[in-house]
Amino acid sequence: MRNYSILKLVAVIIVIAVCAFLAFNEVKNDNIRTGIDIRGGVYAILEPDIDKSSLSAEEVDKGLESAKTILGKRLDARNIFDRSINIDSVNDRIIIEIPWAAGETNFNPQDQLNELGKTALLTFQEVDKSKVDENGNYLPTGKIVLQGTQVKDAYAAAYQEKGEWVVVLDLDESGVASFAEATGRLVGEPIAIFMDDQLISAPVVSQKIEGGNAIITGQANATEAAELAATIRSGALPFRLVATKVDSISPQLGTGAMNVAVKAGIVGFLLVCLFMILVYRLPGLIASIGLFGLAVLTILSVAWTKISITLPGIGGIILAIGMGVDANCVIYERIKEELREGKTLRAAVDQGFHRAFTAVLDSNVTTLITAVVLYALGSGPIKGFAMTLGIGVAISFITAVTATKLMLQGVTGISAFKNKWLYGVK
Repeated sequence: MRNYSILKLVAVIIVIAVCAFLAFNEVKNDNIRTGIDIRGGVYAILEPDIDKSSLSAEEVDKGLESAKTILGKRLDARNIFDRSINIDSVNDRIIIEIPWAAGETNFNPQDQLNELGKTALLTFQEVDKSKVDENGNYLPTGKIVLQGTQVKDAYAAAYQEKGEWVVVLDLDESGVASFAEATGRLVGEPIAIFMDDQLISAPVVSQKIEGGNAIITGQANATEAAELAATIRSGALPFRLVATKVDSISPQLGTGAMNVAVKAGIVGFLLVCLFMILVYRLPGLIASIGLFGLAVLTILSVAWTKISITLPGIGGIILAIGMGVDANCVIYERIKEELREGKTLRAAVDQGFHRAFTAVLDSNVTTLITAVVLYALGSGPIKGFAMTLGIGVAISFITAVTATKLMLQGVTGISAFKNKWLYGVK
């Protein structure tokens, strides 16, 4: 029993030590992307490469809106939330600001702008049911039924017959002919819609479509339908965008501000650990080790997910650590209550975690809900804050109810640590 207890304690400490080593390497190798406020980034003006006289003002505006949508989606896919994308409707152009990439040393603005790639390529393709990815999604076959350039317009609409939202496609003359031939040949079979070779929808053809419109079903709500319509319009842009001006921008706050924030976080962390040890003694020391594990796991998650860290994002990490402290305080107070009632040390630990679980779960769930709402409704650094907060709170809950519990159960099995005084009880 004693050997088993020691094994649990050592195993958790080894895992935390390995995570700390990995996190240190990520920081050392500059693999954490920082936001514009800390490190600076790129300022670019994108203009349509067209003769504006060939398009109406409405067509130009719709094209710019579509371009803004797809640029935002591409940056979201890279977890780059600290950005700014705005349309200058007076001059018919897009102004964009994005942070430097992690590990960037030469600070070439054009290299950073190239992250966004070219304007999205939309295609409708026949599928090969044997060619799917690990998630069961169809892979591109190259058998193109319809191209995005053949879609004149796409918009969301309510499908009254089935009580659902759909996306309506308005095709040009060549698109009508191509789509009629394909749908007549593929009745009962899916047609996959790809954006830059990424599957966005795979509706099944129910009948031959000979009119100038096609309908994409399967949208959960109006918002989802509108987003898909905007994405499809992005693939059908009547012009390409060129960067007429690309500059570097200086950090709004600078690395000095980040260093101050990091130092403040370290000092606060050490003071919290000191408080926990003075109040809860041995469990406080265990909690401090768990909080250290929480911090390094959060850093690893941020590095591996490539989230751009801003000062609000650092605030989210610190707040998550605070949630971890709160969880440990609730648990240890329950353990002290059990010990005062005369329970054995192991029984008090088990019962303390059991009694505190609901309170800890409720506090973390409510915070996670807040993070989800901020992510869904916020933009820019707010999304970054929500991401780091959500990740940190999830890890905080896991460390509080698993890692800390395992370590505390481990020490209670060692005879040298059975004195109740070590657990804050006289």
